Amino acid sequence: MTLGLCMIVKNEETVIGRCLESVRSVFDEINIVDTGSSDQTKKIAADFTDRIFDFAWNYDFSAARNASFSYATTDYIMWLDADDILLEKDRNALISLKRSSDFGDTDVYYLRYDAATDEFGNPLLTFFRERIVRRACSFCWVGAVHETLAVCGNVRHVNIAITHRKGPKSERGRNLKIFAKLFANGTMPDERQKFYFARELFDNGLYDTAASAYEYFLRGDGFLEDKICACRDLSACRRACGNRNARLLALLKSFDYDAPRPEICCDIGDIFFEEKNYPQAIFWYRLAINMGKKPKNGGFSYPDYASFIPYMWLCVCYDRLGDFKRAKLYNDLAGTCKPNDPNYLYNKKYFEQMTNDKGENI
Repeated sequence: MTLGLCMIVKNEETVIGRCLESVRSVFDEINIVDTGSSDQTKKIAADFTDRIFDFAWNYDFSAARNASFSYATTDYIMWLDADDILLEKDRNALISLKRSSDFGDTDVYYLRYDAATDEFGNPLLTFFRERIVRRACSFCWVGAVHETLAVCGNVRHVNIAITHRKGPKSERGRNLKIFAKLFANGTMPDERQKFYFARELFDNGLYDTAASAYEYFLRGDGFLEDKICACRDLSACRRACGNRNARLLALLKSFDYDAPRPEICCDIGDIFFEEKNYPQAIFWYRLAINMGKKPKNGGFSYPDYASFIPYMWLCVCYDRLGDFKRAKLYNDLAGTCKPNDPNYLYNKKYFEQMTNDKGENI
């Protein structure tokens, strides 16, 4: 079975070489669709493939993605963005998957996406996305912005990670302009698009409008994981507007959809911490740890919120309460997660100094 790569790009000269170098030797063909670059993107891409095609940008990411898929000739198609890479272990795992005897028995492969990482390379935000599809299924991209592949059939989740590495920032308000164009043409958003429209408003600092858009989305039949995320974003909107009670209620609303998520518990803990209600904050930070890490196929997962983050805040809470022994304990636990983190190391020196001053272990 053959595997090809399809990408859409525009003015990606700072990152496309890094991306394509990271996948060298993996694919049987690489198809690059350029939507109007004015820099060296196509020249750099030409060092890796001669299958480079132009597409007249029409404010529709799905149209560009579908065009890129139309050039594929391989049995399977994989897609990446220019600011994505494959780390060596994941590149080797993908090659092994491609060479495996059962590659070809599945219509859709979902791969993990490490959408954000810390300075040490640890994932901060992960979720699974439809990443490799059988070409004969003729799956199509839908959604002019925040597009997704409409897939069905046999599905398999594989723990191979695509790692996002930040590139140049996109034009501010670009996606809102696309939404405005859709609405002006009478296009009604589906549930997924309602969620991402609210998120675009939020990302552009339009908090009141974003809050209304999130509330509208939450009254619909959207994806459960998107609803939980919307509750958290809605809370952030209310925080920006200075409404404490609405901020808390938005977080509690997420319990309508599932058991408390670690990130939600930490956000609630933050509210009480800001009010110096440390016992209440401790309850929620400890609950975040007890809920544990919950990998969710299709949903967002924030690993640090089940360990490192609540450990650090518990350290601070107990320190404020004068319980230095427990404070040090939780800082030590945070250090097991990230031994080189500067906050952990600062606290470590703080407790060492306290021990020296008192002449005894705390």
